[in-house]
Amino acid sequence: MIPVPGFEGRRIAVFGLGRSGLTAARALKAGGALPVLWDDSVSSRMQAEAEGFTVEDLTSADWSGFAALVLSPGAPLTHPKPHWTVGKARDAGIEILGDIELFARVAAALPEGDRPKIVAITGTNGKSTTTALIGWVLKQAGMTVHVGGNIGIGVLALPAPTPGANYVIEVSSYQLDLTTTFAPDVAILTNLSPDHLDRHGGMEGYAAAKMRIFQSQGPGAMALVGIDDPFGLNIAEDLVGREDRLILITTHKHHHWDDWRVGFEKAGAVTAIDGVLASRGEYICDLSRARSLPGRHNAQNAAFAYAAARALGVSRDAAIQGLLTFPGLAHRMEHVGTLGRVRFINDSKATNADAARQALSSYERSYWIVGGRAKAGGIDDLEDLFPRVAEAFLIGEAAGPFAARLGDTPHRISGDMAGAVKAAAEAAAATGRDEVVLLSPAAASFDQYPDFEARGEAFRAAVLALGATPANAS
Repeated sequence: MIPVPGFEGRRIAVFGLGRSGLTAARALKAGGALPVLWDDSVSSRMQAEAEGFTVEDLTSADWSGFAALVLSPGAPLTHPKPHWTVGKARDAGIEILGDIELFARVAAALPEGDRPKIVAITGTNGKSTTTALIGWVLKQAGMTVHVGGNIGIGVLALPAPTPGANYVIEVSSYQLDLTTTFAPDVAILTNLSPDHLDRHGGMEGYAAAKMRIFQSQGPGAMALVGIDDPFGLNIAEDLVGREDRLILITTHKHHHWDDWRVGFEKAGAVTAIDGVLASRGEYICDLSRARSLPGRHNAQNAAFAYAAARALGVSRDAAIQGLLTFPGLAHRMEHVGTLGRVRFINDSKATNADAARQALSSYERSYWIVGGRAKAGGIDDLEDLFPRVAEAFLIGEAAGPFAARLGDTPHRISGDMAGAVKAAAEAAAATGRDEVVLLSPAAASFDQYPDFEARGEAFRAAVLALGATPANAS
């Protein structure tokens, strides 16, 4: 745990007792603050009381006695409308913080020689894999590394800072909205496409939230920006004044260094074109040797990881070795098992069309399990990839609308995961060829599962129930 100083003996309102909220309360208490907790969930309040926290109904509390509000990233700060606690905090004239901002203040309060290095990763897609990959590369290079944030462990539940430590932190747009002084040594924006627009008032607000990852960086800090989408390219253009502290990441052939506009002349570049990793045209490695990083999207993740590792002093050879030995991440293009000549790929993390595009593009042909709670646009943007779909198996609320959108592409409505896996496996096996059954839902999981992890585990269970050999045993 990372104790949070600065609020000794002062009451701090904490709303939302999920992973980040309860962890923040523990960290504040360890630092001497007096956290006062509330959540709409009775079970969450009971858990907090069982831990000895003060639980008080914040709807009727005296807010003049609070020094700050620590708000769960799940509660809206601005859109569709501010959470009621936001109004009370503003009326009381107190600051509104999140767990990432508390972590930032802990790091900033340390003597300069004791401060850890911080790598922060955000983006619409790829941030979890990039976070895990960077953490792996740094660990393989013998560095002290703590990985968390929006992935796995809440940031304040990580070990306390020590000299020479490195924190690799995934941060969401919701968390960035609650930051004012967060200043990572290496800040990464993987990519940007429409997502969570209801929470940010549209694409402009979403992009502005992501841009906050760069806003407080000091001299010497590096900004790594993916420019394979127009939003990322625009953000890179806004950062050109950083000169040699800006590194551009691309997987597109038309973004060769010589073709970039003059404004980027002093920026660095790492490219991952056709699976070949290079820096300013100098060959680094062939990513086809990295078995857990298939597809162009993973090539982009590898480029970010390589650039981040090098920025932190990892040698070229050590960085390459880390990339090539990465074991992969659950629910993200994860090979879960094999049955005969059929491989089963769990990409449950693909909760929008752009993420599903990465998976569909990685296979010339697949039996696609798709559906859930549709997001804006559904699968409209994937039409160019429909010819790669041997057959689609539709689940969840979106089954009907997605079926209509697929048109002449072979498809059937399966309804639930077990039925979809069984039908897809039978159809794939009937060809007698090497085939792929791909779960890449292009939709949220909340119609049938509490989160994408639970959906991915349901897929894994259904695959193994058919008698498939687990990937780690094959």
